[in-house]
Amino acid sequence: MASEDELMMQDATDDGESFDDDFYSGGDVHDDSDDDDVMDYDFIDNDSDDSDTVIAHHRSQSNYSILNEADIHKCQEESITKISTVLSIPRVAAGILLRHYNWSVSKVNDEWFADEGKVRRIVGLLENHVPVPDGEELTCGICFDVFPRKEISGAACGHPFCFTCWQGYISTAITDGPGCLMLRCPDPSCSAAIGLDMIKKLANDDDKKKYDRYFIRSFVEDNRKTKWCPAPGCDYAVDYIVGSGSYDVTCGCSYSFCWNCTEETHRPVDCGTVSKWILKNSAESENMNWILANSKPCPKCKRPIEKNQGCMHITCTPPCKFEFCWLCLGPWTDHGERTGGFYACNRYESAKQDGVFDESEKRREMAKNSLERYTHYYERWATNQSSRQKALSDLQQMQTVHLEKLSDKQCQPESQLKFIIEAWLQIVECRRVLKWTYAYGYYLPEHEHAKRQFFEYLQGEAESGLERLHQCAEKELQGYLDAEGPSKEFNEFRTKLAGLTSVTRNYFENLVRALENGLSDVDGHGAYSRAASSKSLGGGSIKGKGGRGKGTTSRSSSSRNIDDSGHWSCEYCTYANVRSATACQMCQQRR
Repeated sequence: MASEDELMMQDATDDGESFDDDFYSGGDVHDDSDDDDVMDYDFIDNDSDDSDTVIAHHRSQSNYSILNEADIHKCQEESITKISTVLSIPRVAAGILLRHYNWSVSKVNDEWFADEGKVRRIVGLLENHVPVPDGEELTCGICFDVFPRKEISGAACGHPFCFTCWQGYISTAITDGPGCLMLRCPDPSCSAAIGLDMIKKLANDDDKKKYDRYFIRSFVEDNRKTKWCPAPGCDYAVDYIVGSGSYDVTCGCSYSFCWNCTEETHRPVDCGTVSKWILKNSAESENMNWILANSKPCPKCKRPIEKNQGCMHITCTPPCKFEFCWLCLGPWTDHGERTGGFYACNRYESAKQDGVFDESEKRREMAKNSLERYTHYYERWATNQSSRQKALSDLQQMQTVHLEKLSDKQCQPESQLKFIIEAWLQIVECRRVLKWTYAYGYYLPEHEHAKRQFFEYLQGEAESGLERLHQCAEKELQGYLDAEGPSKEFNEFRTKLAGLTSVTRNYFENLVRALENGLSDVDGHGAYSRAASSKSLGGGSIKGKGGRGKGTTSRSSSSRNIDDSGHWSCEYCTYANVRSATACQMCQQRR
């Protein structure tokens, strides 16, 4: 009689029935569109043929587009043209307006038509251009020297300054940084804006290049829906439709990151948890916890001292040199044979019974427990990170070297071996998800026992599935790479690896879905709802404190799965096993 343990998962490869088709959908990169559909995260599907990149994130990308410098310049010019046409103002003025309103065309239009005069005053756009005063010679308003009329220039306000002073003023502003984009007339009483036309006319070549660079970068850095890719050395920007769904984006350089917080992609963990986790990993708080848990302060100078071996007689380092008992922290001159010798302290034991050391010991014990708990989660987080980096390296090696070698040895075209690349892509992505589940687990409240046990169950199922896939792709594949010639078992290996890839993907779909829902399938009474067992686990029920239900199924359920060829289908992963097998050859679950 099959137990509920064996029937816990439904058909893991039945994507059509078990999971929403668009939960992890794929797609190509599109330009910015008005499509408001939610972009969903995708674990790699075996039917995809994108195997040319080191890591192919198959995502619906209709809600963001990748921009290079030429694309940014094009978008910038299009925005300027829109404003210039709609408001009937020069392109220079349109650029100043857009820069002030962070390149939001709609914001410029709204503010302009609400109160044009107010906008002009704020931005520094004069309604009527004031020419420089007439005369053969004019006095510069900065150096107060007299210059011929042709060596004097002014902004829209008409204040006259010589070319040398203009160049110095502009050069100083550009050297100071991006603030030069909001440059105003040098006259202290004037707020007229200095546009791109004045920069092109008066600045030297180096300053023009710097100004153009600031101008281009402002379109990305001041625009609320555009950000630079945070990967080192990458010059791509990502234009994102705010409010359109998942924040996971993949740059043209293949780096994947969260558009909201610009950290690496961390779904299903939210940005707040990631921020706290990264801060904790880099903060001094854990150092202080370690000091509190593993050291005691010298009673005289208060410097922390670690004791890792030896007797209880401690001598502080120079210049303090205070000698004291490690247990009770009293002067060593008060100790000797009568207090227990070098390896015990009667005074400490007596004081402990009286509760003298309860508070300090409690603090030390709490710090130690906190440190051990953090270490547990951090080590597993870091291990999966290093495993992911190793998998990325193996994937690149497979694409550049081993795939061609395997194609020659097994006499099969490389196009028929894409299932191997898909398996490695799946491993890389699942390692990333599994890594962040440990950050999620660290911040999961201790008192929510049912949620914690449900989370650990899902995490354990996903992790065991990933380990089986990783071992198959790494160890078993090596045998075919080392073979002298074609192997008859290679087609069986193909079926096994493709099946494990599908099963692992579904395990992680369950895990991601549950975590994004806040483990809401656990009811308020500390039990898993039946909906949870069918939705997240694929069948069966789990009750109480992680205990399994007592439901049973008749033996006839397995006999009904035997087909005409004498094979039986595993209820756990649907793999077709020979009749004589007592356990599934794919997932090792008993029949």
